[in-house]
Amino acid sequence: MQQKSKLFLQALKYSILHLGKCMQKQHLNHCNFADHYYSRIKLKKCHLTKCLQNKPKISELARNIPSRSFSCKDFLPIKQEKEKSLSENMDAFEKVRTKLETQPQEEYEIINAEIKHGGFVYYQEGCCLVRSKDEEADNDNYEVLFNLEELKLDQPFIDCIRVAPDEKYVAAKIRTEDSEASTCIIVKLSDQPVMEASFPNVSSFEWVKDEEEEDVLFYTFQRNLRCHDVYRATFGDNKRNERFYTEKDPSYFVFLYLTKDSRFLTINIMNKTTSEVWLIDGLSPWDPPVLIQKRIHGVLYYVEHRDDELYILTNVGEPTEFKLMRTAADTPAIMNWDLFFTMKRNTKVVDLDMFKDHCVLFLKHSNLLYVNVIGLADDSVRSLKDGKLVPMTVFHKTDSEDLQKKPLLVHVYGAYGMDLKMNFRPERRVLVDDGWILAYCHVRGGGELGLQWHADGRLTKKLHGLADLEACIKTLHGQGFSQPSLTTLTAFSAGGVLVGALCNFNPDLLRAVTLEAPFLDVLNTMMDTTLPLTLEELEEWGNPSSDEKHKNYIKRYCPYQNIKPQHYPAIHITAYENDERVPLKGIVNYTEKLKEAVMEHAKGAGEGYQAPNIILDIQPGGNHVIEDSHKKITAQIKFLYEELGLDSTSVFENLKKYLKF
Repeated sequence: MQQKSKLFLQALKYSILHLGKCMQKQHLNHCNFADHYYSRIKLKKCHLTKCLQNKPKISELARNIPSRSFSCKDFLPIKQEKEKSLSENMDAFEKVRTKLETQPQEEYEIINAEIKHGGFVYYQEGCCLVRSKDEEADNDNYEVLFNLEELKLDQPFIDCIRVAPDEKYVAAKIRTEDSEASTCIIVKLSDQPVMEASFPNVSSFEWVKDEEEEDVLFYTFQRNLRCHDVYRATFGDNKRNERFYTEKDPSYFVFLYLTKDSRFLTINIMNKTTSEVWLIDGLSPWDPPVLIQKRIHGVLYYVEHRDDELYILTNVGEPTEFKLMRTAADTPAIMNWDLFFTMKRNTKVVDLDMFKDHCVLFLKHSNLLYVNVIGLADDSVRSLKDGKLVPMTVFHKTDSEDLQKKPLLVHVYGAYGMDLKMNFRPERRVLVDDGWILAYCHVRGGGELGLQWHADGRLTKKLHGLADLEACIKTLHGQGFSQPSLTTLTAFSAGGVLVGALCNFNPDLLRAVTLEAPFLDVLNTMMDTTLPLTLEELEEWGNPSSDEKHKNYIKRYCPYQNIKPQHYPAIHITAYENDERVPLKGIVNYTEKLKEAVMEHAKGAGEGYQAPNIILDIQPGGNHVIEDSHKKITAQIKFLYEELGLDSTSVFENLKKYLKF
C-alpha cells in the first residue's frame, strides 16, 4: 500500500505539468481535467461537480466564524448511500428531538466539542477533557485526560478535538470567551495521561501516522487573524517541530483537512473566489506536498479520496457524474436543505421542526413565489410573477391566531457565501412559545443556493441582498405575518451591513433592531489595509482604494455613509472591546453619527415626537466570537419587549428553564 501511494504521488507530480498546460490553453471543464489528470496517474476516474450548497464550510471565510466538525467514517457505497440518506437523516433528527424532549430543561447545555474514535468518545466535561467508552457516553462514567485549569486561562473551553490514529495522543484546541487566540494541547494517553506539549495560536490541525508508525501532528499557525504557516510535529523520544509551508499572498488563508478515509491530508489555500490544494500522503508525511492544481482566479475546488479515487468538487465545468459528499456538520440543526427539497417532491406531510407544535414555512420574494408548510399538506407550490426565488424559513406556533398582531423577529446574514444560522438557541424557543414569529431570510450573498447565490450578492451586487431582505419583509406583511409596528430585525457581524442599509433606506418597515458585533462602516474599513482582514475580503466587498467603481458602489449601501436625519427604528448594538474582526471604532462612529441624525430629525418633527432609542452596549473584554452570555441575551430580549410594549414576565420565566442565572 505504501509503495502504491508513492507511485501515485510520483505520477501526480508528472501529471500536473500537463494539467496546468491544459488549463491555460483550453476552457476548463471536467473532460479536460479528468482526461489529462487521470490518464497519467492510472486511477479509475475523477468525479467533479459544481460546488453548490454541499461545499465545505470554511471557518476562515467570514467575519462570522462557525464551528466545523469532521467524520472519520468511510463513504458508503453510492447506491447504498442514496437509499439510506433519507432514513438516516430522519433517524438522526428523531434522536435529537427525543433527547431534547426527555432531557430536563434545567440541565440543557450546548456541547462545545465531541469526537468519536475507536471505542471511545472524547469531549469536555466541566473544566476537563475526558473520554468514555462509546456505550457509556451518557452515563457520566468517564476518564479525565486533562484539567483545563492547568492552563491558567479565564473560563477556558474546548472547541476542537483530534485523536491520533492509534490513540497514543489526543490534541485539543482551547480558547476563552474573550479571545480568538487558541492554544493546542497534546495529551499523551496512558494510565496516567499527561500533557506532552502545547502550541499557541493554532487554527486547524490533523493527525497522520508515518511509515515508522509514528504520530505526526500537522497544524496551522494564526497570527493577527491571518493563517499562512503550516507546521508538522512529533512527540515522545523523537520530538520534532518544523514549519514547511508559508503562504506569501496576504489575501489567502490556509487550513488543513484530512480526507474522510484518513488517507491524505489536504493543505487548502483559499480566498473568497479561488483555491489551491496540496496533497500530503498520510503514509509518507515527511515527503514534500504535491500540488493538485495551481490556483486560477475564480476557480474553487475541494479534494476528497476513497478507494484510490480522488473526488474533486469544483465550480467550473458541467458535471457528468454527481457524488454527494457531506458530513454531519453540513446539516443545519433545524433544516437540511437537500433533505427538504427531496421530501418536498415526494411527500405530502413532513414533520421536521425541532420546535414541538410549531410549523416551518418556506416563503418567497417579490410577491409569492412558493410556499411550503412542513407539518401541513404540501400542495401550495405556485408562482405569481417573474422574480428571484428567495427562500425564507418561518417558525410560529401552529395554534396561533391572528398572526398579523403577533410580534415578528427577522434574521438575516447574506455574506461570504455562508448559510444563515438556524441552530437551536433557548431564547429563540422561548420567543416562539411566547407567541413570536421567527423568520430567516436566506438572501443573495449567502450560500444556501450555491456559489452563484453568493456571487449574486457580493462586490457590485451587494444591493441584491438588500432588495431581497426588503422584499421578504414586505411579503411577510402581505401574507398576514405581523405588521411594521411589531416587526424587529436582528443580525450578527456582516449581516449588519444589510440591516444598517435597510434602516437607512426603508426604516418604516421596522420597529426595533438588535445588532451584535455589526459591520457598519464598510468603506473606511476596506480602505484600511492595516486591518487584519481587509486584504482577505477584497473579493467580498471590493477594493475602494484602487477601484473607483467599487468605491462609489460601496458608498451607495454602506450603513455609516448613508445615515441621514429621518425617523429610525430603535436600535440596540452589542459590541466587544477586543473585537479584532469588526473594529470597535467603526461601531462607535456609526452610533454617534446615528444619534446626531436622530436628534436633528427630532428638532423638526414637532411636539409629541418621540425619538427612537439608540443603545450601544460595549462588553468589556470579549471578541468577535464571544459565547452567548446571560447578560447579553437578557439585555437584547428586554430591549425588544420594551420597544414593542410587550409584557416580558413569562418569557424570562421560561428562559430560566434553559439558562442558569
